[in-house]
Amino acid sequence: MDTTTLRRPLPGHPEVDFVSLPAAQEAGAGPLSKLPYSSRILAEHILRTESPAEAREQLRHLVAAATDITTLPGTVALRPQRVLLQDASGIPVLADLVVLRETVAAAGGDPALVAPRIGMDLVVDHALEVDEYGHAGAAARNLRLERERHADRYQFLDQVAERIPRLRVVPPGLGICHQLNLEVLAQVVCLGEPANGRRLAGFDSVLGTDSHTTMINALGVAGWGVGGIEATAAVLGQPVTFPAPQVVGVRLSGRLGEGALATDIALRLAEMLRAIGVVGRVVEFTGPAVGTLTVGDRATIANMAPEYGATMAFFPSDRATLAYLRATGRPEQHVALAEAFLTAQGMLATPGAPEPRFATTVDLDLSSVGRSMAGPARPHQRLRLDQVPAGTGSPRTDAARARTRLRDGDIVIAAITSCTNTSNPRAMAAAGLLARNAVARGMAVPPWVKTSLAPGSHSASRMLAGTGLQEALDRLGFHVVGHGCATCMGNSGPLSGDTEEEIVARDVAVAAVLSGNRNFPGRVHPRVPAAYLASPPLVVAAALAGSVLVDLERDPLGFDAAGRPVHLHELWPSAQEIDSLVESPVARAALGAAARLLPVAPHVPTDSPHFTESLHSADSTGERGRLWGDVSGSIRRPPFADLAAAGFGQVGTVHGDLLGARQLLLLGDGVTTDDISPVSRIAPDSAAGRWLLERNVAPDQLGSFSSRRLNHDVMLRGGFANHRLNNRLTPGHPGGLTRVFPEGNIVPVHEAAARYRRRGEPVVVVAGASYGAGSARDWAAKVTRLLGVRAVLAAGFERIHRTNLVALGVLPLQIDPQTVTSLSGSETLDLIGMDAGSVPGGTVTVRIHRGNGVVDEVIARARIDTPTEAGWLRSGGLIPGLVAEAADRPAKDSRP
Repeated sequence: MDTTTLRRPLPGHPEVDFVSLPAAQEAGAGPLSKLPYSSRILAEHILRTESPAEAREQLRHLVAAATDITTLPGTVALRPQRVLLQDASGIPVLADLVVLRETVAAAGGDPALVAPRIGMDLVVDHALEVDEYGHAGAAARNLRLERERHADRYQFLDQVAERIPRLRVVPPGLGICHQLNLEVLAQVVCLGEPANGRRLAGFDSVLGTDSHTTMINALGVAGWGVGGIEATAAVLGQPVTFPAPQVVGVRLSGRLGEGALATDIALRLAEMLRAIGVVGRVVEFTGPAVGTLTVGDRATIANMAPEYGATMAFFPSDRATLAYLRATGRPEQHVALAEAFLTAQGMLATPGAPEPRFATTVDLDLSSVGRSMAGPARPHQRLRLDQVPAGTGSPRTDAARARTRLRDGDIVIAAITSCTNTSNPRAMAAAGLLARNAVARGMAVPPWVKTSLAPGSHSASRMLAGTGLQEALDRLGFHVVGHGCATCMGNSGPLSGDTEEEIVARDVAVAAVLSGNRNFPGRVHPRVPAAYLASPPLVVAAALAGSVLVDLERDPLGFDAAGRPVHLHELWPSAQEIDSLVESPVARAALGAAARLLPVAPHVPTDSPHFTESLHSADSTGERGRLWGDVSGSIRRPPFADLAAAGFGQVGTVHGDLLGARQLLLLGDGVTTDDISPVSRIAPDSAAGRWLLERNVAPDQLGSFSSRRLNHDVMLRGGFANHRLNNRLTPGHPGGLTRVFPEGNIVPVHEAAARYRRRGEPVVVVAGASYGAGSARDWAAKVTRLLGVRAVLAAGFERIHRTNLVALGVLPLQIDPQTVTSLSGSETLDLIGMDAGSVPGGTVTVRIHRGNGVVDEVIARARIDTPTEAGWLRSGGLIPGLVAEAADRPAKDSRP
């Protein structure tokens, strides 16, 4: 098969060509038309971007893996059309790009070799905090506070935008990156640069530095989350390699019953797919019920792919996709291009079409899905509403009446938040209608509940305002607090009144209810141990009840103006009522609001510097020409291009055997990236807080770990510092501490690492299953490397964090769960054969020296999935490898 002969003119578009999948199948590429839609998109990408020989090999791997669950997948590559960044993880990516160029130039290489090759969109959405709430001016005030707090970060963005081509920056206050990607940025079909008067069309694809990038799968766009280091490589034109994905088909049938929403489907899938195990696999939806789901519903479901464990949660493009592109303001000529391309490729899904062949298939009858929540600590802990009170371990209680003291189970945060649900017009309409019905009955939210509404874009807020529903939400305290991530990522701000003091003084076990996607312990707020995920209308209902000990299905939520009990079924709007509102002219017009505020579309060039003239405030006193700040600031030069020069030594390379390694931490199952590298506010009495205070930073200026990701000294002291992390070496102590052997002292983790380094003793981390769950937070891998960890031994790894560890030069080793539980932490470990074992499918012998003189040996599997990853390890990490490669080519050897 000669892939160069597969180019065809696109019907109806005389100046556009495409690489034809039907032609490739006829030429012997395999049964492409029978593959899952997501695999066909990867096939088109491979044919369009790889050499003929490489394409043949990768297609063979792709076809085998997509349809056979027993196949050991070969490697395929993706060169994405673009990269999506958010500020918390994206600013470090930009800093790494600047340092790469500086380092290569200093080594005599050509900095043009480390210039961006594809477009980047950075959306500032992770800095919004809910300081002000419960009044009409809350959003404006929170935006002002955000700009004041982050003036140095935003000034850095301004300056970097002038230095880095192909970067567009979306300023704060416009929305969440995933929702803007869905409503504005994604194209479904892209056009290449003109060549000889013609352009080449291809499928849109995106990698994002946030795990919920999968939300774009709702439009039939291939996209998923990666770590910042891997995103940096993609921006520089490096192919992202990964095992050809096995595809799990989820066959949807039936129709959702009254009261159930897409959120309930997503929570059911999280429960179901976590039980099956889909880590590293693609989930693709099929079956007759797919056509009953709106694009907003699909977006809610696709968004939570990380919570399922899947790489993608994919919906094929269909007529609903094209209608959504029109409704959100994409130019008609581009919608016509997308339709022509999808049709020519046989990729426009139609009702009744033959079902693709999947590696395995599971079924979900939507009529079996009911209202639910998930909690108190994991997204897959789905509960029917009547099960929520029993799940808390406390007795049920009645609806909130006037009282002055908190009780266990009281809801202190009720937040309509997150891209997951605020992108869904049906869910938001249902919340507004329920609020309207509650206000009509004279109901109110108890005073201890902090209420907030943070839409993911202005489309949602304009729909609520235009239909009059925002007024009802305001009456219950759900005023708009801003357009950003807010409570979903832990920026929930202070609790109402003296609530926090009472929680501490009386040790009250309170809860949060939010329409987010994660509820790990302490993530929403450090004083709120339990958090329940729910649809937006259920957040309103729970706020009215005031306690998770109220059975929302059977107990009254509260009392009306006449003192009569009011139940959920009396307030819940019908599906017909919800749909009528969503289809109203006002609501439909609001859907294009984001496009009007953010004027970027396929016709806007990718080298537009940024969308606004300046991100930082006009009265900023920062020095305009100075890029890097002082030692205690938020913007410091990252050390990862040359760790030895930065004083961290060659801590990540995997050459030779590792003898006498100490266990820096001994952890259990389900350790999240938030446990490893928190985003929470920096407490004055924490190791990071004390370090900053010693350098004359005011207590109210400590900020958060999220905002100080470009200060490696702060982040080092935040390593494994989530106060809810359970380290088996220090039972009964909060996270951030560990025990040093053989003396047995308990010290901060970074101090223990430094002590072992001074003694010349290597360190490893040992953990249970699902290590690295949660956010695509590359700092969880970065801090692991800065602590000197040479390898992580775990019973299982989550996809993104495993890749991040390898990209930082840390070897992930998978061991038997029984071996993990047999360790006490006092043992020393020898890792034999790290050189030979650090390849795909390789193994390393782990020799365990126990305190009683017994020596055991076990075999660990090196979780190196591709030859590219093996190369990263040999180089001591991806960034040092890029530096070495570019530095070896002087300026005269520069390639265009």
